[in-house]
Amino acid sequence: MYTHHEHEHHRHPGRGWGERGGRRAFGPFGPPFGGPFFGGRGRGGPGGRARRGDVRASILALLRDRPMHGYEMIREIAERSGGAWKPSPGSVYPTLQLLEDEGLISSASEGGKKLFTLTDEGRAEAEAGSPTPWEEVGGGIDLQAMQEIRQAGLGLMEAFGQVWRTGTPEQKEAALAVINESRKKLYLILAEEG
Repeated sequence: MYTHHEHEHHRHPGRGWGERGGRRAFGPFGPPFGGPFFGGRGRGGPGGRARRGDVRASILALLRDRPMHGYEMIREIAERSGGAWKPSPGSVYPTLQLLEDEGLISSASEGGKKLFTLTDEGRAEAEAGSPTPWEEVGGGIDLQAMQEIRQAGLGLMEAFGQVWRTGTPEQKEAALAVINESRKKLYLILAEEG
């Protein structure tokens, strides 16, 4: 006897996105735009994943300015990177503990939260490093262009969705042809000699 999921998989092999199978949960065209260029999570969060050294360098650079709490550091990095990188608590807090174990920072409880401060040794290491390591994590991403691309993609999908929900079968077919033609034209742009 099959479970419901096994039965669906048995009846429709090749489907693998949840019990309902593949794209059906999102309509005939799959999930909405995703990835870092379209506002999705990408690898490891918005904007991608930084290396452990980037978290370390960023914490030291932030603490050069003033003492901070852990979540405050997460917000500051996200803000200073223009949204290209927001480290997770799972990467920040172990790094804070490591820096404290190494004697580069110290902590004091303040209102139930830990306030982190550079030690003299930590200040020397922070001053030897980059003052803005969060800019390096973005990898030269043009945030303005990324936002324009995201808006264009979302606008296109919104218009397409409106046609798909309210259009006649002929209008839906025409809209699908426009999307397919647009995709081909985008690839042709890459194929053109510059």
